[in-house]
Amino acid sequence: MSASSPPGGTGRAITHRRVLAIAVPIVLSNATVPILGAVDTGVVGQMGLAAPIGAVGIGAIILTAIYWIFGFLRMGTAGLASQAEGAGDRAEVSALLARVLLIGGAAGLAIIALQYPLYAAGFALSPASAEVEGLARQYMAIRVWSAPAAIALYGITGWLIALERTRGVLVIQLWMNGLNIALDLLFVLGLDWGVGGVALATFLAEWTGLALGLWLCRDGIAGGVWRDVGRIFDRARLHRMASVNLDILLRSVLLQAAFVSFLFFGADFGDVTLAANQILLQFLHITAYALDGFAFAAEALVGQALGAGNRARLRRGAVLTSLWGGVASLLLAAAFAVFGGRIIEVMTTAPEVRAEALLHLHWMVLAPLAGLAAWMLDGIFIGATRTRDMRNMMLVSFVAYVVLVATLMPLFGNAGLWAAMLLFFLVRGVTLGLRYGALERLAAQRG
Repeated sequence: MSASSPPGGTGRAITHRRVLAIAVPIVLSNATVPILGAVDTGVVGQMGLAAPIGAVGIGAIILTAIYWIFGFLRMGTAGLASQAEGAGDRAEVSALLARVLLIGGAAGLAIIALQYPLYAAGFALSPASAEVEGLARQYMAIRVWSAPAAIALYGITGWLIALERTRGVLVIQLWMNGLNIALDLLFVLGLDWGVGGVALATFLAEWTGLALGLWLCRDGIAGGVWRDVGRIFDRARLHRMASVNLDILLRSVLLQAAFVSFLFFGADFGDVTLAANQILLQFLHITAYALDGFAFAAEALVGQALGAGNRARLRRGAVLTSLWGGVASLLLAAAFAVFGGRIIEVMTTAPEVRAEALLHLHWMVLAPLAGLAAWMLDGIFIGATRTRDMRNMMLVSFVAYVVLVATLMPLFGNAGLWAAMLLFFLVRGVTLGLRYGALERLAAQRG
């Protein structure tokens, strides 16, 4: 790739078809995620013992939480690479791929080296029986060796999204989850390898997923920019990348703190309410999986428009992706209203938990609508790499959430807790919306 190359796909009109071409593969890709978790649990469940189920669950949670720290690589890469693509700087697009692969590899090796203190910290926060902890350590001792692949895939995913190659993201996800499921069945049910078999299946799926991802990004490697050490390790570009990623990390920590504290607050109302809230949170996960596709489309289109310095294209990208996000939100709200009760019945057989979840189902009907602006503006701001605004507005929103919980929960109990969560979504959308004008002004300045 040459720095003088014309902008990749940025000259094409931003149409409904183009938005859907980016978004739909992501929605389909996300739909495969809960299937894998169900199979992992199901195959060890066939062993007829409780400990292996708990071990796989807690082991996966600890490793996922550790890997999640580096989730900023996906978002930061999507924003930076889409802007470089929009500016026609193909050499920088390739250099970004090299950087995230190096960061992913180094981070994965660090996790492998520090695995024992990390596990100790994980079990200190989430204690388990000696049997479960022993099996969980067996699971993690195998799976941790694919940490470099798992983290590097964050960067590859962001890079593919930036270049609107979301079909590639879908192919990687289908390959990894399909292979993982097939190997789960072979190793656990066929060969009786138990918890170790589940871990080995994931290990192989993640490394082969990385190999597939590298093949899909081969044009970013073939140009030879990866040999340009001066560009890859350019101090200004590295500083810019670090600043963007740090802002995203801090923003994500605050967002995660809101959801974790939500569960802790709900626990004060007893086991039944805690279980009901956990079930209802699955509706939020479904909403996130659906809206992610359109938010990712916003990342690519807004980032490219900003890189090209085209204010009109930035606005059109933001408007069209948000329009389709709105359609998805309305469909989700209608589906939750019509089928929500049935979904709850499928997820639990406990009558008291069902009753409590149904009592608060209306919050789930409102959630896609309340969260639409927050989800879409997240994508828009990531594409523009206005991550400082994201960080600051999340801090404002988190403080508002804490105040809302302290005010509404004592008055209305669990209903007040859910009201605080939905108002948190609204505050996120409003605060980011107030900063949107700065994005268009920035694009105009670059034009």
